[in-house]
Amino acid sequence: MAHAHHDHNEPQGDDLTKAAQATLEKSGEQWTQMRANVFAALAGFAKPASAYDIAEALSKSEGRRVAANSVYRILDVFVASNLARKVESSNAYVANAHPDCLHDCIFLVCDSCGQTVHLDDDVVTNGVRNAAQAAGFSPVRPVIEVRGKCADCD
Repeated sequence: MAHAHHDHNEPQGDDLTKAAQATLEKSGEQWTQMRANVFAALAGFAKPASAYDIAEALSKSEGRRVAANSVYRILDVFVASNLARKVESSNAYVANAHPDCLHDCIFLVCDSCGQTVHLDDDVVTNGVRNAAQAAGFSPVRPVIEVRGKCADCD
């Protein structure tokens, strides 16, 4: 059964930050102030954000220049720890509203407005994993992206 992760019952604000911090610390990483700031900035975007978008937002809010390279390193940690998901085709990131759930990603990306919806459908993603394994490939992190137009733009 597919489940879209865009309903209003998802953790937000402090609850999402606490879930992210707990998940990161469980993975053996530290929740530093800079990581907290990057996560807050990422979670504040309505659409997937690039490292440059996040660096710019942090530079404005902190009144000092924050380098995109620093943000990229933190985002890599977030993706590895399941705090963020990467939309590969646009090299942008979204905060994972369910950092304690492990699912492969299915993104629906609107080519007109950029809105991105994350779906969980274990039947589809397990099928992709099984097909890869049948072909002698060891899938590490399947990411499926469907490009098109959202209902608002169609």
